[in-house]
Amino acid sequence: MYRRFLRDEDYLGIITKDSLAQLTRGNNERFIQAEEAAEMSIVEYLSENYEIEIELNKGKYIAPYTRSVTYPIGAHIEFEDQIFKVIRSISGYKAPTIGEYWEEHADIHLDLSTVKKYSQFGTYYKDNVILYNDVLYKCLIENGYDFGDIRIPLVNGWLEVIFSTWLPIDYMVWDVVKYEDAFYTLLTLDNFDNNINPFDSDNWGAIADYTPEYNNYQLNSHEYVVYNNNVFYPETDVNSDLPLIGTNLILHDPRNFNLKKHMVRLAVYELTKLIAPNNVSVVRMRDYEDSMKWLSDASRLKINPQIPRKLDEEKKPVTDWQLATFQSDYDPYKNPWLT
Repeated sequence: MYRRFLRDEDYLGIITKDSLAQLTRGNNERFIQAEEAAEMSIVEYLSENYEIEIELNKGKYIAPYTRSVTYPIGAHIEFEDQIFKVIRSISGYKAPTIGEYWEEHADIHLDLSTVKKYSQFGTYYKDNVILYNDVLYKCLIENGYDFGDIRIPLVNGWLEVIFSTWLPIDYMVWDVVKYEDAFYTLLTLDNFDNNINPFDSDNWGAIADYTPEYNNYQLNSHEYVVYNNNVFYPETDVNSDLPLIGTNLILHDPRNFNLKKHMVRLAVYELTKLIAPNNVSVVRMRDYEDSMKWLSDASRLKINPQIPRKLDEEKKPVTDWQLATFQSDYDPYKNPWLT
């Protein structure tokens, strides 16, 4: 699946929302078609001298905020139609677990450089091997983002409760029983009659099913939930952190400004061609030609696009007389010819 570098809002700097809607006709696949074509042109021109793939990935891997994902410091997320940088870790919710999803894996013949690192946006199947915190793990139960069931190795916030089938016997407060496919806990011994079943008794309380939408589970050994026909209580904080601007988020777009500007121009041109290939406006043609000239000049090192250079075998940028003549510092504030 193609991951987009641009966001819909990026287009509004050069085209109105109504005009953009007319170009796409509500079909988001047209964005992908246009941006793929624009990206191909950019990579074709810049891949020889610049780390263009790395720069593109900075935009492609801006993740939409999801409550099930834990975001580390430095990650970028899309939240409320804006791009933010995480300045304090944002924890995702933790669902109860039945069985072990991962186990440590030892394979002395395995080349660690060939093993994929664990990602919360990955999808894993039985016997998949991943690398997490420099330790190998093997998947025991399928899980991952596509399953809507993210299971980070060694992370589990719930403990399982031992329960029994209800019988007309004495119980202690907070004992858990199962009665007619439902679970109950004894709330009080006041006027308790052990011959009255939990459904008909005011002394027993029904235990609710676990729901990820609820975000106020208390760190309490009696905060019972039902999950997959078992009962659990939280051992640690199992709620997701709230994303708060200024507390754990700040506005920050990591994408290269030049790349974003010229990709938008090229993509709008491609969108226009999809609708009316023989009737492209003069404005769109001019923007397209300007961007193609920028790509050409950047590829020949006539200008500095503010993209990291590829390194040679000695880990030094490939020297070019034009770049050496006109540029001595990558600080954009010292490059007045920045375009």
